[in-house]
Amino acid sequence: MNVKQWAFGAALLLSSGMLVNCSGLFSGADGEGVTGAMLLSADADTANWISHGRTYSEQRYSPLDQVNRDTVGDLGLAWFADMDTARGQEATPLVLDGKLYLTTAWSKVKAFDAATGAKLWEYDPEVPGETAVKACCDVVNRGLATYGDKLFLGTLDGRLIALDRESGAVAWEKVTVDQSKSYTITGAPRVIDGKVIIGNGGAEFGVRGFVAAYDADDGEQLWKFYTVPEGGDPEDAPAYLQKAAETWNMDVLGSSDAIGGGGTVWDSMAYDPDLDLLYIGVGNGSPWNRAYRSPGKDGTGEGDNLYLSSIVAVRPSTGEYVWHYQTTPGETWDYTATQHIMLADMEIDGRPRKVLMQAPKNGFFYVIDRETGQFISAKPYVSVNWATGIDPKTGRPIENPQTRVDKTGKPALVTPGALGGHNWHPMAYSPTENLVYIPAFEAGMMYAPEADWKPDTARGFNVGFNLGAGDVPADEGFRKQVAGTLKGMLVAWDPVAQKPRWTVEHPGPWNGGLLATGGGLVFQGTTGSEFNAYDAANGKKLWSFAAQTGVVAPPVTYTVNGEQYVAVLAGWGGAYALSVDGDLIKRKAPVRNISRLLVFKLGGTAKLPPEPALADLPLDPPPSTAPAEIIAVGQAKYGRYCAVCHAPGAVGSTVLPDLRRAGSLESAQAWNAVVEGGALKDNGMASFAGSLSQEEIEAIRAYVIKRANEDKALEAAKKVARR
Repeated sequence: MNVKQWAFGAALLLSSGMLVNCSGLFSGADGEGVTGAMLLSADADTANWISHGRTYSEQRYSPLDQVNRDTVGDLGLAWFADMDTARGQEATPLVLDGKLYLTTAWSKVKAFDAATGAKLWEYDPEVPGETAVKACCDVVNRGLATYGDKLFLGTLDGRLIALDRESGAVAWEKVTVDQSKSYTITGAPRVIDGKVIIGNGGAEFGVRGFVAAYDADDGEQLWKFYTVPEGGDPEDAPAYLQKAAETWNMDVLGSSDAIGGGGTVWDSMAYDPDLDLLYIGVGNGSPWNRAYRSPGKDGTGEGDNLYLSSIVAVRPSTGEYVWHYQTTPGETWDYTATQHIMLADMEIDGRPRKVLMQAPKNGFFYVIDRETGQFISAKPYVSVNWATGIDPKTGRPIENPQTRVDKTGKPALVTPGALGGHNWHPMAYSPTENLVYIPAFEAGMMYAPEADWKPDTARGFNVGFNLGAGDVPADEGFRKQVAGTLKGMLVAWDPVAQKPRWTVEHPGPWNGGLLATGGGLVFQGTTGSEFNAYDAANGKKLWSFAAQTGVVAPPVTYTVNGEQYVAVLAGWGGAYALSVDGDLIKRKAPVRNISRLLVFKLGGTAKLPPEPALADLPLDPPPSTAPAEIIAVGQAKYGRYCAVCHAPGAVGSTVLPDLRRAGSLESAQAWNAVVEGGALKDNGMASFAGSLSQEEIEAIRAYVIKRANEDKALEAAKKVARR
């Protein structure tokens, strides 16, 4: 039986309501393990979760209905497993033959008995700790792919590794990036017809984006697809890159190792086997500020800069370009199109359409014809001020010129901000409700162009904006106002009518990825340390579990011996968690990292251990004595090199060390040993010797001391006011 015959037979079973339990197929007598046919027909397999989005369409919908609107109240914890990485947890587990496989922070892999939680094996790729400074948004990993008898993993330091699924032993590994540059891998691979496809990240640091395919048997590279043209416009470039070069200032692109153009494919992919098209989401420009990346004659930026912020369709067998649609031409706000891509068939304007749907960072929900790339519709799913709408004829945004800040000049408050209206957190789709569930949030950002910006090939963000300009002042009222503008939402979006059917507001942004089920449920974690189940039709909360930590990863569901389980990785982290005002978070709703896998079933009776207290060290900095001009230098350098991990304004997070409370703040020598000497490189704090002089390092210390004293005075004033 060939692949198409196998898939057709499975489809017949599915259409007749005979949902298949494929447990036992993955280690059958033929020894094939996971085949291409099984991946094609994953929707018919309700027992397992064998692909990142469950199926190639990435709908994250399971027909399982044992846990439903009527029974979800009986859902309880079946088992849990503590992780050994106290950083952000973002992975989607895979489940095959009663075994659950997942990745954790630092690219580690663990395997469990999916029914009992017994640990089967674990694997540590031993990513060097100093790789952390190459990662824009925490040392996370979003999951695995499987094919044959192997699991496939992308590591933070840019390797693609094949593991034996039964033992965790390394079958092969391949370095996929130039490790001398700030490339990272945090996304999950995909497998199509024996080809393992993986992208990478690093656009904030100056890399050139690409996606590549490797042979599942031995790791041989089969093709590579670059997303932006190469500086110098080589004559032998493929036609799609020559076309892209016409939309860039090629005199600048590639002129520095830190102006690689960006366009990294760091997360989203989907596949249509009938059209044989692989869809990839392309990221932001490098640097963000188009005036430096692709300057025009008047000093502003010019050109659409293809294929940044685009959805691109390619042939998975060869990497051949087929079509593209650009969501944000000439992007300058970090508006990636790497957010979840989802495929579905639905009736629009009275006729059936094969559509592709995406809610990228720019705040508009797009419906695109996935055969041709033709624009169908787009409407804002969150508050948007950078554009007033999308032209229905051209599919291009109608920009607000006051927010086009890609030149040195007046800053602008832009919504959405760089975190977007929706980030990496996966959506879900219910075919019964015809709704897309979006983990959305609202958070604007002050974009202040950096005058005389120069790239840095060694360390720090290469974005062309002054990331210290939006520092939160030591004003409790103002900081509460800022926090009040941050809002997380679960939006049930009608993709045909292009409007929300219902919305649930969360206690904070950065809410978790989603799962929709045949039981009429939508599962999601929250910043408020809850894991919830909602009615898919109206958003009513039907069940909640106190997770003791923020839950941002997406859940999965599966069965073992006919019993349905729901599993989710819990663990606070990621870009927002590292940049949020730590003091306000601690006072409003303590969110800390307790990294665990949580697995639920009806009648589950397991209990979590008591929740530990959140440590709250007092602010006790040395006095601030540095001159204002030195502190100003420290503020600028902190914004570029430190804020991404230790939060803007040095307010501290609950995930990484709060520098205002660092013991090394007392001593210039101890501070320098860390920042220049790399004393803590194995913990993720690499040396910044090539990027910061000793004078600049000391200026950063002076700035942090000043901020610590401001916040100490603020706390003292509050205590007096309470007496």
